[in-house]
Amino acid sequence: MAYTRGNLAVKPKAQERVTQQRYKETTKVVTRRTGLPAREKFLYLLTLIAVIVVGGMLMSRYAHIYDLNKQAQSTIADVKKDQNAIADLQVEKERLNNQVIENAKALGYVEASDKDVIFVPRTTTTNTSTGAESSSNAASSK
Repeated sequence: MAYTRGNLAVKPKAQERVTQQRYKETTKVVTRRTGLPAREKFLYLLTLIAVIVVGGMLMSRYAHIYDLNKQAQSTIADVKKDQNAIADLQVEKERLNNQVIENAKALGYVEASDKDVIFVPRTTTTNTSTGAESSSNAASSK
């Protein structure tokens, strides 16, 4: 007898004595994959194109920024090189200014004193005519 939940007065079930089956049933589930609808394919394609376009725009902006930075760095390098050249030329100018007095004394020139200073007034002419007309006017006035 079967012992069921503490009760020995249980009658065994008749169904438990079922004879063994001679074959085993097996089932196979077949699933068909359906393709994507044309609208959904088109939507995926548009999404992919949009992502590619945005990525391309971002990359082109970064390339432009890189180019600008490279130009700025080359300009800064050129400015530094030119500043060094200017500094060298200023040193050369000071050296030549110091040599002027020595060369003038060697050629026999003397320094001007306050009494020897000559002031030459500048005159400005405001002729609007060409040089040929002014020379012809000067020649006719003589």
